[in-house]
Amino acid sequence: MPPSPFSRSWTDRSRPGYKVRYAVRHPERVVPYVRRAGRDLWLRLRSRGDHVAYYRGVMASDTARSPEAAVGGAPSRERWLAIGRMQFDYLVGHGLRPEDRMLEIGCGNLRAGWRFIRHLEPGHYYGIDISPDILIEAKRTLVRYGLQDRMPYLTPVDDLTLDFLPDAHFTVVHAHSVFSHSPLEVIDECLAHVGRVLAPGGFFDFTFDRTEGREHQVLREDFYYRTETLVGLARKHGLRARFMDDWELLPHGQSKLRVTGPEPDPAVP
Repeated sequence: MPPSPFSRSWTDRSRPGYKVRYAVRHPERVVPYVRRAGRDLWLRLRSRGDHVAYYRGVMASDTARSPEAAVGGAPSRERWLAIGRMQFDYLVGHGLRPEDRMLEIGCGNLRAGWRFIRHLEPGHYYGIDISPDILIEAKRTLVRYGLQDRMPYLTPVDDLTLDFLPDAHFTVVHAHSVFSHSPLEVIDECLAHVGRVLAPGGFFDFTFDRTEGREHQVLREDFYYRTETLVGLARKHGLRARFMDDWELLPHGQSKLRVTGPEPDPAVP
């Protein structure tokens, strides 16, 4: 894998020294950070260690303030649209066809999803999310763009076992800015089950916050992983993961892996 264009991939945001330096450079963000830390602590105590319940509370709080900002922290509708367009253009440029059957994990308020729905054949988009609040905003996005006749599926979930979905059905699975907010056990759960729903020849693209240093988390909202950790996790479940170098050239702070099923054994007819 080539060197990252992001020098910050070595940064450990959980260390007190980093937080102090950041506060000195950005004093206007100290009070909002303290407020968010207090809110997150209260939500963690309320959820009693259940990360899904905790993050559902985070999304409910963020969505109530701003649906656009709740998805990826977009500061404006223009940025919301730009990040959605980036995801769409990348996938179309890397094999997404109208006839594909797509599962979007963490579809949010359809920042990219409305473009996928418009591109795909009717009924070929299935979006899931842990947040009922953000799915209500997703339905509003459908209405805003007049996509009711595309008949997408939007479903709330409380885990990533995908047990209610059919075997070998989806040719494309997509998760943008989901694993960047997930502890390793949640990612492991997803990789343990996504292979079952992937159609032969299908792929699963996901982004993550990459670090070249120590793996860490901030406020239990943002998680930073080494690439080899996630590649090894995929391998454990019989999947192959490939680092998507060209995604690094785009104006987005996360990295991307593409997961596929194992290579077929040439000795097996």
